[in-house]
Amino acid sequence: MIDYENAGIKSIAVHKVGNKLTDDGMHLSKEPVQFEDEYTPTVLLKYFIHPFNTSELYRFSHPTDLSLNEVYTYVTKIFDRPETLHQQSIEIAKHLYEQSVHPKVGAGELCVCYFTDLVMEERTARAIGIFKSENKDTFLKIDATSEDFKIRHEDGINVNKLEKGCLIFDDERGEGYRLCMIDAQRSGDAQYWKDNFLSITPISNDYHNTKDFLSIARNYVTKQLTEDFEVSKADQIDFLNRSVNYFKHNDTFDKDEFVETVFQDKGIIQSFNTYDEHYRQDHDLQLSDRFDISPMAVKKQERIFKSVLKLDKNFHIYIHGDRDLIEQGMDDDGRKFYKIYFEEES
Repeated sequence: MIDYENAGIKSIAVHKVGNKLTDDGMHLSKEPVQFEDEYTPTVLLKYFIHPFNTSELYRFSHPTDLSLNEVYTYVTKIFDRPETLHQQSIEIAKHLYEQSVHPKVGAGELCVCYFTDLVMEERTARAIGIFKSENKDTFLKIDATSEDFKIRHEDGINVNKLEKGCLIFDDERGEGYRLCMIDAQRSGDAQYWKDNFLSITPISNDYHNTKDFLSIARNYVTKQLTEDFEVSKADQIDFLNRSVNYFKHNDTFDKDEFVETVFQDKGIIQSFNTYDEHYRQDHDLQLSDRFDISPMAVKKQERIFKSVLKLDKNFHIYIHGDRDLIEQGMDDDGRKFYKIYFEEES
């Protein structure tokens, strides 16, 4: 968690950035934002800082030279000369516009902020935040008059929903800084913020190791396993459950122990190891075969491990436990069935 109780927003610039593919253009402000009251910065601090999770950290990257990463360069100039934030925010907005070419990227407000006195890992640090809001919510505003009430509506940004953002700490500059990233979108535009605009890579730690290996296991079971072996849907779910349970019930991860516990069969183990090797190469993952398990990463990944067996449109069977208590078969008329054993009904 990031402590922002004593933090301050020293400067903030706001611009509107559209979709270049549809020629939306940009609306660039001429001056930094001036707050009209003392309470707004407090609201903004919570909106900007509270959603970030410091367990999942990234750094700026570039295939040849880190100084060629545009956002890294602009951020560095702000850290060196905070008074240039507005000027550099215009360059950041232009760079974002150049990357906004996916059909689903919406126009929205881009905010660039300079923060002081944030506390992460018991250290006080400066930070620069880059945020974009594309969606507007409708709010009702009730005004009291001398004799009655008036109700009207306004469209605005929901301060409880940070859509896209990154928080860059002035730390480990030579390695690409340390930063947190949020992207609430799950549609086709999901990569443009992280990869095309920011161009960041994960910092290898227990959180990323846990998250990445669970992703490998899930992708293998749901995509590759059925191509190499004849397995039922119930067997697939069982492998997924075993994978998650290994991470939930152990403090440390050992790959050899994992594959023996989860897959057991020598042929499947060999198939998984081959898939794992190719997956790491294709996705440029630097992943250890032994690491401490992050419970936070397990909790997050567990949500996408589906344990539902869907039978036509009539039944859904949730499989959480012993695979031996469910049998698959076919009767004399050719109708498929599952037989389920249980002790108590609730």
